[in-house]
Amino acid sequence: MTDTLYPGASDLEGRVIREIVAVAMDAPAKANSGHSGTAMALAPLGVMLWSRIMRHDPTDPKWSDRDRFILSNGHCCILQYALAHEFGYDLSVQDLMEFRQIHSKTPGHPERGVTPTVEVTTGPLGQGVANGVGMAIAERILRSDYGDDLVNHRTWVFAGDGCFEEGISHEAASLAGALGLDHLTIFYDDNHITIDGVTELALRDNPAERFAAYGWHVIDLGDQANDLDALEAATRAAIAETTRPSLIIVRSHIGFPSPTMMDTREAHGSPFSADAIAKVKEIIGVSPESFHFDPEIQHELLELVAPNRAERVAWEARLLAAGERGVRLLEQLDTNGVAVIETKAELYAGGTMVATRKAMARAMDTFATQTPGLTAGSADLTDNTGMELKGLTIHNATTPGGRQFHYGIREFSMNAIMVGQAHHGGLRPVGSTFFVFSDYGRGAIRLAALSHAAVMFVYTHDSIGVGEDGPTHEPVEHLMSLRAMPELHVVRPSDANEALDLIEHYLVTNEPPTTAMILSRQDMPVLGDAEHAASVAGARRGGYVLREHDDAVFTLVGTGSEVGVCLAAADELASKGVVTRVVALPCWRCFDEQPLDYRQAVLRRTVPSVAIEAGATLGWANYVDESIGINSFGMSAPGKAVFEYFGIVPATVVAHVERVLGEAK
Repeated sequence: MTDTLYPGASDLEGRVIREIVAVAMDAPAKANSGHSGTAMALAPLGVMLWSRIMRHDPTDPKWSDRDRFILSNGHCCILQYALAHEFGYDLSVQDLMEFRQIHSKTPGHPERGVTPTVEVTTGPLGQGVANGVGMAIAERILRSDYGDDLVNHRTWVFAGDGCFEEGISHEAASLAGALGLDHLTIFYDDNHITIDGVTELALRDNPAERFAAYGWHVIDLGDQANDLDALEAATRAAIAETTRPSLIIVRSHIGFPSPTMMDTREAHGSPFSADAIAKVKEIIGVSPESFHFDPEIQHELLELVAPNRAERVAWEARLLAAGERGVRLLEQLDTNGVAVIETKAELYAGGTMVATRKAMARAMDTFATQTPGLTAGSADLTDNTGMELKGLTIHNATTPGGRQFHYGIREFSMNAIMVGQAHHGGLRPVGSTFFVFSDYGRGAIRLAALSHAAVMFVYTHDSIGVGEDGPTHEPVEHLMSLRAMPELHVVRPSDANEALDLIEHYLVTNEPPTTAMILSRQDMPVLGDAEHAASVAGARRGGYVLREHDDAVFTLVGTGSEVGVCLAAADELASKGVVTRVVALPCWRCFDEQPLDYRQAVLRRTVPSVAIEAGATLGWANYVDESIGINSFGMSAPGKAVFEYFGIVPATVVAHVERVLGEAK
């Protein structure tokens, strides 16, 4: 018998769709918060994909060769939660009833590590598109390295009008087309509705033509969002495409089949009324009871996807038969390709002048071939930021195992693509641009930190030392802005050798934190032997004493290039008979994680203290009595002149110490 609402659906699929449509209304209504309409409209597509196409096994959710599913339009997350429940993942009816409640497994937008089947943390629209590109890149690299008998899965992304209006999706789609990522398919939910009203208020694009211009394989299904056979045929056509990513455009009707809410802006973000819910349930023929589920459906769906379980078992057999190749793959997946360092980077000579960005280039030269999971690239600044991987190939369609990436001038998508690579497993991505352009990628940095993605964001040209490029390119508020972000480790090395050590530390750590490595454009002093020994002992702890004196009357604190300023000031003060101690704080968050007694010993707050840093002073009060910095925009002039103008020089520190000590007499 033909299903008049959902053509092509089997009896089981029709029952599942109807339960999902019902809970898509029930959960937001109970929470008095949430988005019902899109989940209702995409229920047929979700059920078709999960039941007929997607390679997944609910009995082994972490199977490494599973397909990846990303909900870029994360506001309709009740759809994914309902699918996960129906297909037998560890998500109960009670969990669905706790939608958007404190400490629930069903938060208001998908969060990696909270809900089964959620691969990345999405919510801000368009991020999932770029994450999907990153996951497809990771799959292709591993497939190239280990063979398609061990790695051969696909990335599926649901995206909506909002995702495609946000600029990040344009950046990511353009790159994906250039790379020819054929194992990537995006379903575009073209429902013509946004919060303000119809999309035509602000959107007149032709997405089919736009994506075709990007180099994608485009299938425009038209008004067939409820026809499971048509959806399946389009999806299989995407699978058959072997040279390009695919976009499947589906014209859905938000809130279908509600006679009062369908195709309205209210269906996007407003819970349905009790009357509207009752009417829809009557139309689709389900129980009027809230959160009503047939307990037999899970068993039937598990049986339906049993071939996936058989494929997983067969994959495990192939993995075992592959011997050493299989062992290496498992090790890389388990450690995200941790570095095995047999050759250390050559240290710079103490007393020389070296920009810390040059240390990144030396680190890549030394460590790239010793780090199986490394990918590295930049936003069109490869030479400037030290991201060239000498001897390794550039990643593209003809060299799918390449580790060198040219992301183009696309900071936002580069950062989110790296998050996708990291969360796929097996890789540890590094990507770079100028520090001032971290603003362009901040949304992705934030989600990386929130989801604990093992990514290193490398930002060079870290201060007013940029000089002649002027205030548009001189970051002054950026250090404090990123330090304010929870979970993000913002690292500003004291010299080039410390940079080498901290880069190595990231590469050799199995689960490194989300890291922003902040490096200088201008040359700065390389620490002498005694100070280098202190750096080796303490830099990885986030803060350490460079020079200690029991009878010191002042503590000078710096980061990055200003550590050299502190040391020079200490020398000048010593020549005047004023004994000081010098502290470096390359990573505040790392330092804050140290035991209290260690932190107290480093800071010695019983002694007057001052910090100097070529940036905003906000936040330094946690560590020192006073701070010297820059609370205005910079200027265009040679870097040395700009430092002098703003007083980021030893003389300023000396004058401050003398003034404070003089006032204390």
